[in-house]
Amino acid sequence: MDTGHRTEDDRELVARIAKGDEAALGALYDRYASVALALAMRILGDRAEGEDVLQNVLVRLWRQAGRYDPEKGTVSAWVLSSVRHAAIDRLRRREAHRQAAEQAAFRPVPSPEPSSPGDERQRMARAVESLPPDQRAVIELAYFQGLSQTQIAERLGEPLGTVKTRLRLGMNRLRQALLGKSGGPT
Repeated sequence: MDTGHRTEDDRELVARIAKGDEAALGALYDRYASVALALAMRILGDRAEGEDVLQNVLVRLWRQAGRYDPEKGTVSAWVLSSVRHAAIDRLRRREAHRQAAEQAAFRPVPSPEPSSPGDERQRMARAVESLPPDQRAVIELAYFQGLSQTQIAERLGEPLGTVKTRLRLGMNRLRQALLGKSGGPT
């Protein structure tokens, strides 16, 4: 295989992507997706998260194709190093989240008024029940079943962005309900 020709072809694809050519992005995807996904999966140990990382990287490359500098390396190195960095960042966030959850489990949450653990559970149950069904479903899957946002999206057959939005809105409503504030937008 003539790697010099492929490098020139890759550079041409990136130049076309920078001009908004979706077909060029598709060609770049076809060329590198399998090896990029394998790299992300190897780092993360999870196919769904690897696919999510790959998608995020491709969106970023689509937006930043004009920043590619051939003097700094080949297109394949640019794509794969972007995937590697994104996967490592995801792994670090996952570990930080796990550590924060462990620390939170050992730290009591201050309550605005003294109450028994049974009262707190009842307040939490009422607050969760007051959520709209779509927000309640993602909250329960995330916090009571321990699923990631990607896993929730797959289970519910919803786009990942929709799941993230519902989770954020639901958490905001729970926070307001538990702090005794009136509800905001849903």
